[in-house]
Amino acid sequence: MRLSRFVEFGRKIICVGRNYREHAEELGHAVPKEPLLFMKPPTAYITEGQSIMIPRGCEELDHEVELGVVVGRKGSAIRAEEALDYVAGYVVALDMTDRKLQKECQAQGLPWERAKGFDTSCPVGHFLPKESVSDPHSLTLWCKVNGQQRQKGSTSHMLFTIQQLLEAASARFTLEPGDLLLTGTPSGVGPVHAGDVVEAGIEGHGQVRFPVELQKPKQ
Repeated sequence: MRLSRFVEFGRKIICVGRNYREHAEELGHAVPKEPLLFMKPPTAYITEGQSIMIPRGCEELDHEVELGVVVGRKGSAIRAEEALDYVAGYVVALDMTDRKLQKECQAQGLPWERAKGFDTSCPVGHFLPKESVSDPHSLTLWCKVNGQQRQKGSTSHMLFTIQQLLEAASARFTLEPGDLLLTGTPSGVGPVHAGDVVEAGIEGHGQVRFPVELQKPKQ
């Protein structure tokens, strides 16, 4: 089992909402007092060479660049001070979001999965072994659409650290090798449209590129 190929066998994608103050504020949300967790299914993954598909009926698809943490060991009820021992590596990722549907779900007190977990909603870049990242809390994430900068922010601005997030997630869900933890997005999220090209990266650690297409209607 090669953890660099986590998309082929990872069983869950655990996501964190509103983990950057400016992002919470730009959407008009309160800053959470504890990690806000939700999930995507592994069918949400795509890798470079594949396209982000706008779901049928989606009126506003937003990009959110994030640092992904790849789990390397099985564990539950992990203590924060030991949490990094469970990390295999990191990856740049996008949390693609049907924003209009998400707002409708929030207004009704409903889960977000339909707005966050659709096919192709989790594009990911190349696996970075833990040893290649000296400090995951001093990375610069960025996202461009058609070559124009949309997002740029430092992981140092996370409200909850990776250790705290792993502790919170493992308190409820057993973490397994190949699972992915998305750690939230900095400010600057915005819409993409069919024909756009989305690029995302971690400064000094590479980038990925994804074209955007409309999901074709069923025949």
